[in-house]
Amino acid sequence: MKVLVLVEEHNGSLKRSSCEAITAANQLTSSDNITAIALNASESALKSAGKYGASNAVNANESSIKGEAPALSKIISDYAQQNSFDTVLFAADSIGKEVAPRVSVKLEAGYVSDCVGLEVNGSDIVATKPVYAGKAQAKVKINTANNVLSLRPNVFTAKVIAEGTEANYSEFTPTLDDKSKSVKITSISKNEGKLDVAEADIVVSGGRGLKEPENFNLVENLANALGGAVGASRAVVDAGWRPHSEQVGQTGKTVSPSLYVACAISGAVQHLAGMSSSKFIVAINKDADAPIFKITDYGIVGDVFEVLPKLTEKIKARH
Repeated sequence: MKVLVLVEEHNGSLKRSSCEAITAANQLTSSDNITAIALNASESALKSAGKYGASNAVNANESSIKGEAPALSKIISDYAQQNSFDTVLFAADSIGKEVAPRVSVKLEAGYVSDCVGLEVNGSDIVATKPVYAGKAQAKVKINTANNVLSLRPNVFTAKVIAEGTEANYSEFTPTLDDKSKSVKITSISKNEGKLDVAEADIVVSGGRGLKEPENFNLVENLANALGGAVGASRAVVDAGWRPHSEQVGQTGKTVSPSLYVACAISGAVQHLAGMSSSKFIVAINKDADAPIFKITDYGIVGDVFEVLPKLTEKIKARH
């Protein structure tokens, strides 16, 4: 089995979700058969894929594109076909969700999205994925010669196999036709200095129990004191209180931080599907029967308007 893994660079390093995908690839085959591929990445970032278990790293140099799905899917599928890769892995992030299905069509490959587990049964890959809003899990076997899988972020913990090991680096210039360049990204905007909930090690989320958007400063203050990111429930985002980029849950982002603090969130199944894999979960809610308490490590039954300021003050006092 030869595995090709799409990786992305952020601020000079591989994204955590990319390192997780390489770690997952090691569950399928040996490192000699794993190659990381990126678009317009730095040599140093790509070489670092070696310490996570990718023996080779290839860089597609094409300055005319920034990550457009039609072009990127052609680059990956062409490289996979030309070099006899039978399996392609993606992180199930914004790029992976858009590119992976296109690659599966081009390779005539079976496709399983949002995987939370991988295993090999003989020559077959068996993938585990959540179904019914996370209430159950299904095991799916791909019967085609080629396999394409996207992996839920923050599930496959990135593991350093050999510190200091560098992947064999190479680069190429892809051949793209006009059809592949039919969509063009003219600019990319991002929030500076603001942690992404999907990448943060600590997340503090707020729900409708905060009553109005102005009260979200209580959540922001606690997140700042902990050095974490601000998250939100779907109800809050739908109400226009917070941006969709902060939404945690089935229709938002899946997070798995070391610490997740749920403030005035009742715990609907859609929200739990996006954060239940967090290592430690703390919930603050005045309703002692709220579903969120069923999965928490620590629960505080109380009014968030009283608890959050005191908790924030105590944390600040320890710094």
